[in-house]
Amino acid sequence: MSFQQPSSFPQPGPGAQGPFGLGAPTGPVRPPKQRGPWLKYGAVALVSLFIGVGIGSSGDGSAASENAAADTKSGPRPTATVTETAEADGGGAKPAPTVTETETVTAKPKKTKEPGPATSFSGEGEYVVGEDIKAGTYKTAGADGDFGCYWERAKDASGEFGSIIANNNLNGPGRVTLNTGEYFKTNRCQEWKRVG
Repeated sequence: MSFQQPSSFPQPGPGAQGPFGLGAPTGPVRPPKQRGPWLKYGAVALVSLFIGVGIGSSGDGSAASENAAADTKSGPRPTATVTETAEADGGGAKPAPTVTETETVTAKPKKTKEPGPATSFSGEGEYVVGEDIKAGTYKTAGADGDFGCYWERAKDASGEFGSIIANNNLNGPGRVTLNTGEYFKTNRCQEWKRVG
């Protein structure tokens, strides 16, 4: 009995030899791997790096030290950044470099107003004159609702009846003069603003 290969398998041509002398390999032929555009761009980047290092290291040392000394005296100088953009289509043309110029500027801080006692404040709360609010004469437009505006000047924050220096209930605009060290209590009033 003789064995025959099925006809669906490719038959080696005459004189074909495989790795072990058994004939040509059978199976799908794979195309050779293509090196992607990354190889081309990687090579361009590597060459650019060598050129940049060569340019940076050229020249004599004394000129470089003189330039460095001049740079420190003249202040901040513009810097240039070169960016290469890779094309997505994999074309053979080299992309043009993009040049961005950056200028370094040293900013001087603005003078800020030193924190201190306020010259306007809410119509609801208790304040120490000289610490929370500045001493002086203050004005309000009046009540912030239907119940009237109440203000009170006191010697301390005890809340005792004997500590009250002066107080009033306002239905319209009003003024009060506050002295350093007093406590000022205000309820249901519009904003107080210093007028003198």
